[in-house]
Amino acid sequence: MERGLKLSDKGTLLKEPNRYRRLIGRLIYLTVSRPDITYAVHVLSRFMHQPRKDHIKAALRVVRYLKKALGQGLFFSSNSDFRLRAYCDSDWAGCPLTRRSTTGYCVFLGSSLISWRSKRQKTVSLSSAEAEYSAMTGACCELTWLRHLLRDLGISHQDSALLYCDNKAALQIAANPVFQERTRHIEMDCHFIRDKIQDGSVTTRHVDFAHQLADILTKPLGKEIFVPMVRKLGVQDIHSPT
Repeated sequence: MERGLKLSDKGTLLKEPNRYRRLIGRLIYLTVSRPDITYAVHVLSRFMHQPRKDHIKAALRVVRYLKKALGQGLFFSSNSDFRLRAYCDSDWAGCPLTRRSTTGYCVFLGSSLISWRSKRQKTVSLSSAEAEYSAMTGACCELTWLRHLLRDLGISHQDSALLYCDNKAALQIAANPVFQERTRHIEMDCHFIRDKIQDGSVTTRHVDFAHQLADILTKPLGKEIFVPMVRKLGVQDIHSPT
């Protein structure tokens, strides 16, 4: 389902663009409970202004995927701790039209997925480390907000939240107290993440590329990677045999 989403702004315009817009609007609503289609819908939503025939074909492909898995949804286990952990990633210069990177993160409370996002960055990143650092900032902001939300709900969260990233350069920048010339343009992001690390609210960890769950939110994946990744996110099909 994911691998075919290589769309462009060229081709025949749709005669009835509102049909496409209504369909994408419904799919956007569905992403609230279906993280497995978040990246696909994010890409399709970029063409709401002037949708073309290739775009409606790709959108209908997502619909066919959903039709084959009507019972699929998130599973929330009752046996889970309350520690926050997040995976963040970026697809550096992945957009073929603007060369902007796509940022993605997913946040777990214990073993349950509670928050996720796929978003194209506002500016062009000059390096993969810069794109990853922007992704870390977005995930760090979400972790900070969730910690405050848990506190307001009366849930104590004493342990630091874990932030997993697969880019060693970005992790080294976060740990390095000295700003160099090459990191000056992302100094605000550096300060924000470093403050959270120093006050103990966030701890960064390196994760191998093969275990980076946020990949499903930043780039198209083949079936052999996509399906196991969906299961790791906690998406299960109640109609499938146990």
